[in-house]
Amino acid sequence: MHHIAPPLAGNLLGAADGQFVLAEWQDQGGNPGKKILIAPTHVHHSDDEAWYVLEGRLRFRIGEDEVEAVPGTAVMVPRGTVHTYWNPFGGPARYIIVMTPNIHRLIQAIHAMPVRSRELLEEVFEHHDSSLVPD
Repeated sequence: MHHIAPPLAGNLLGAADGQFVLAEWQDQGGNPGKKILIAPTHVHHSDDEAWYVLEGRLRFRIGEDEVEAVPGTAVMVPRGTVHTYWNPFGGPARYIIVMTPNIHRLIQAIHAMPVRSRELLEEVFEHHDSSLVPD
C-alpha cells in the first residue's frame, strides 16, 4: 500500500509504525543575526534525522560544526550527534524534516507540554532515548 500526500504544507506523511515520518515545517524568521533556536541543543541516541530546505535559509549546529542550508540543501544528522538549528535571517524558511516515529512522538510530547521547564524537557527527551545538551 502506498500513500501520496497532497502538498505537505504542514501535513505529515508516514505512520507511527513505519520507519520514517516526513513533515513540512516553517519558521518565520524576522530576527536577523539572532540565534533563537527552533529546537534546543540535543542528541538522539538511536535515531537519525534530516532536513531539506525548500525556501529561505537555516543554520545548523552539527557536532562542533556550524553549517548554512540554502534552498535545495539537505542536512543529515546521524544518531549520537549533538545538533540544533535556527533561522537567523530576516525572512521565513520552509523545509521538510525527515524523522523517525520516535522523534515525531518526542516533538508531539514537547508541543503538548503546558510548561516547558528545562527539568521537564529533560524528562521528555530521556523518555524518547534523547538528551538535552548545554548550549
